Amino acid sequence: MKLSFFKAAAVASLASVVAFSPLTQAGSHSKIDSIHFLIPGGAGGGWDGTARGTGDVLTRSGLIGSASYENMSGGGGGKAIGYLIENAKSNTGTLMVNSTPIVIRSLTKVFPQSFRDLTPIAGTIGDYAALVVKSDSKVKSFKDLVAIYKKNPSDLAIAGGSVAGGMDHLVAALAMKSAGADPLSVKYLPFDAGGEAMASLLSGEADALSTGLSEAVGLAQQGEVRILVTTAPKAIDGIPSLKSEGYNAEFVNWRGFFAAPGISAKQKAAYVKVLGDMYNTKEWEEVRAQNKWVNIYNPGDDFVKFLEKQEKEIGGLMKELGFL
Repeated sequence: MKLSFFKAAAVASLASVVAFSPLTQAGSHSKIDSIHFLIPGGAGGGWDGTARGTGDVLTRSGLIGSASYENMSGGGGGKAIGYLIENAKSNTGTLMVNSTPIVIRSLTKVFPQSFRDLTPIAGTIGDYAALVVKSDSKVKSFKDLVAIYKKNPSDLAIAGGSVAGGMDHLVAALAMKSAGADPLSVKYLPFDAGGEAMASLLSGEADALSTGLSEAVGLAQQGEVRILVTTAPKAIDGIPSLKSEGYNAEFVNWRGFFAAPGISAKQKAAYVKVLGDMYNTKEWEEVRAQNKWVNIYNPGDDFVKFLEKQEKEIGGLMKELGFL
């Protein structure tokens, strides 16, 4: 199974990251003193890592003066989106991190808003998905996982850091479909964020985990989990991908930043620029490489066009998989 969305997301341009706050004049250029990052999920998830990684790079490289962070879980991300919209005038210095789920959850009506109700700033990175088990699991490969699933889907509980029908659920279904199994029979355990889903795996509540590759890398290096397969086009650092194992499916989750509705054109331009400038720093390359992120830079209007295209294509995928 091969859909243009996967390729389109993976190949999207080159690029940047960030968030921002008050603007002050520095000669003829606008300078960002600080950015408050709003994170729609709990600690330990992909949104949390992206926002904090971005803020760390921006401050250490001197592109902004300071960064602050606020985790606001609830409603599949809808609580933070609603907050930013309702308090737009007092949050012009805030950037909210988000990703593919803002499109998915809008399509499935998890929340009533969409990216159109915010100010899209830029898509900044791509993160491949991964299927993970505990390091002491008897499951040694994706083929083993599929064998259990095909024998009895209810014997395999797969956790994820998103709501039922959300991105982590979608990735698990896509993987099983690529292996010739029924994508609608996945026994999915939804959690508020990647950190909680990972905890369910480590405690034994879940047999496997659908998550972002960057979220799994650290624990894999510590020997706590084994990454069975990723959704990258090819193997990465010895970690197999669905494609490299002979399954015709791939997926990359973009992440990026949104500002409150109604910010000025000057503020929007400053956010776009600082995220673009971030890519040219050594600090960014260190963080990017550590998390195995893909550089994707879709600023401003290009970001809106990308989101509109993804909404159409991922909507078709979800209908095909029976999620809509």
